[in-house]
Amino acid sequence: MKAAVIERQGGLENIVYRDWPDPTPGPDDVVVRVRACGLNHLDIFVRRGMPGFPVPMPFISGGDVAGEVAALGSAVADWRIGERVIVNPQTDGGMMGEEIPGGFAELVRVPAKNLLRLPAPIGFATGAAIPINYGTAQRMLTTHGRIQAGESILIVGASGGVGIACLQIAKLHGLRTIVVAGSAEKCMRLKALGADAMIDMSTGDFSRAAWALTGKQGVDVVVNNTGGDTWVPSLRTLKKGGRLITCGATAGYDPKEDLRFIWVRELKVLGSNSYTQDDIATALAAVAAGKLEPVVTERLPLARLADAEAMMEARAFFGKIVLEP
Repeated sequence: MKAAVIERQGGLENIVYRDWPDPTPGPDDVVVRVRACGLNHLDIFVRRGMPGFPVPMPFISGGDVAGEVAALGSAVADWRIGERVIVNPQTDGGMMGEEIPGGFAELVRVPAKNLLRLPAPIGFATGAAIPINYGTAQRMLTTHGRIQAGESILIVGASGGVGIACLQIAKLHGLRTIVVAGSAEKCMRLKALGADAMIDMSTGDFSRAAWALTGKQGVDVVVNNTGGDTWVPSLRTLKKGGRLITCGATAGYDPKEDLRFIWVRELKVLGSNSYTQDDIATALAAVAAGKLEPVVTERLPLARLADAEAMMEARAFFGKIVLEP
């Protein structure tokens, strides 16, 4: 098969599109023919290298897989060749594309219990935009954030895959949504997706704008998966007793802190890591029912994975980037 292989950790030049041995299923596995695989910041971290987290090289990244069952393990009875599926990449053996080989290839081995059936009306590119982004957002907002209708939420980095998923899920649950994005153009695109208010982060401190938008009351919930310079402004945005939920640190994991806001306003800082298969199934059912709609704005051939990662690193994208073998 062909695959986009990280030959060694470092720059984009280390991604090589080349031949790779076909995977074979273990007794409880299937082999999926990949029709689409979504790109995430995790794939960039794997390619660059993460301190304290060695990844064996060469390696295939990619966790957001949609495709068709191509081969069955000897003990697999509940699946048939040709069935359309998406994949929960968080397996018992580790995260696909991070700890075990992922989906930036024509074929990938997956534990059969990690498959979910993809309804026929949903295209493969859309299916590949669901597992990580919508599973993460579902767990953040409902399991940890315990969002309630009538609350207000501010979403930092709202123009990416997780941000858009948070926007749509928050709207579905009846929250007032304020989104923060890096340009006026992205803000307008988020408005078209239903955001109630937009803040262009390039114009200055978004916490001041959010404070004004809420009548100097603050918001109930902030979602922040960027960290870095956005951390303290996120704290300043919250009302007394507010919740800040974080699931990542794409702009830096060791931001400046300001404890005054946490103790004076009695804030709750909540971490959310990964998702369950039920979280993905809930999101998939909502997509199938037309209640959620993943936004895929870039579909590139798998051979252009390096170009796709460059686009993500430059933040020159909106929604989801999907690679197609």
